[in-house]
Amino acid sequence: MIDVSIFLQIWGGGCYLLNKMLFAFAEGRRFTAQRLLRLCGWLVYVAGVPAWVAILLDKHNWIAASIEAGGIPSMLFGLYTAYKSPQAPSLRFDRLAAVFTYGFIVLGVGYSLYDYGGVTSVSQVLEMGVTAGFLLGSYLLAKNNAAGWLFFMLMNGSMATLMSMQGKPILAVQQLVSLCFVVYGYMASRRSGRT
Repeated sequence: MIDVSIFLQIWGGGCYLLNKMLFAFAEGRRFTAQRLLRLCGWLVYVAGVPAWVAILLDKHNWIAASIEAGGIPSMLFGLYTAYKSPQAPSLRFDRLAAVFTYGFIVLGVGYSLYDYGGVTSVSQVLEMGVTAGFLLGSYLLAKNNAAGWLFFMLMNGSMATLMSMQGKPILAVQQLVSLCFVVYGYMASRRSGRT
């Protein structure tokens, strides 16, 4: 019988890795192929959220868990933008995603400070790197801004370190592999002139 922790690592890690692969391979493609890859990437991204939230809450990573949950509106915004038109994202949806995302940052950081009595651990600092990287990376890529790749680099590096420290080797390796695809996606976006 498979351990629940390992199952969650494979589920969450697999979805997020596949998301980065699809996003990276979408860069520089023709519109139809790019659109399909981005649509699939956003769907897979959303599918991985429950596993990541469970993993992070189990280790009291309140900031990162709240950002994962709070990032769902940004993911749905990215899905909507990929489906409708990347040139004209919905301003209303954009604002709604921003309100939810920033609200969850306040909630996560506030509860973490309360639970730990301030910033008292390296894991909290890493969570802040995950937060900035995930929030800004997802939001910018949802708006088709290639700078989102740079923030994903911060997120993957911080999360790989955090997962390694917390005894989650599957997720640590997955984050490092994801980082390779993020670097590839960034380089492909630069080649296609989307920086």
